[in-house]
Amino acid sequence: MSEDKKEHLTAVAAPDTDVIPLTLTMVGQLLALSRESPRKRMLQRLHKSLDDGTQRMFNALQPGTYITPHRHLHPAKSETILVISGSMLFVRFTEDGEIESHTLLQPGTETFGVDVAPSVYHTFIALKPDTLVFEVKDGPYAQSSDKDIPSWAPAEGSDQAEAYMLTLLKGLAEMATAQAEAAKAAAPDEPTPDAEQ
Repeated sequence: MSEDKKEHLTAVAAPDTDVIPLTLTMVGQLLALSRESPRKRMLQRLHKSLDDGTQRMFNALQPGTYITPHRHLHPAKSETILVISGSMLFVRFTEDGEIESHTLLQPGTETFGVDVAPSVYHTFIALKPDTLVFEVKDGPYAQSSDKDIPSWAPAEGSDQAEAYMLTLLKGLAEMATAQAEAAKAAAPDEPTPDAEQ
């Protein structure tokens, strides 16, 4: 098997115990694995079986990881993400792949997570090193049907994925600039310090 086609670890199995302590050591090791992973992310499963009705996991992400835009519609599964550390952007897409909205998710702020309906195309973008999220979604898990990938989204690891990610980031930056300019234009003019003298 060539290095390009080599399989890499994507998830750590759940500990084989009835009560799993959620420790700083556990997530520290997971974050270290995500830094070493070619995918720049790593899962720590808490559910014992892929057949479990609820899939619970930590997901450690580094900037530059590419999570293919997707939804969980066939079969319908909702998904909840809570950001524990770091920072990430939740991006929602229209059916044809345009950015519909984006939300900054950070612990200790007004918006620290999202609950996503099965019909919503979305992705997540890690903005800070060692971003850690707690994720819950309906089970069971089957790789072949877990995600509905739209035709407009390049597959992870494809030659087009990096260019798509750069285009996506550029589009988000342009949206943020336009929103900042609109907010500035809508704000009342404040006197400058020189005008008060």
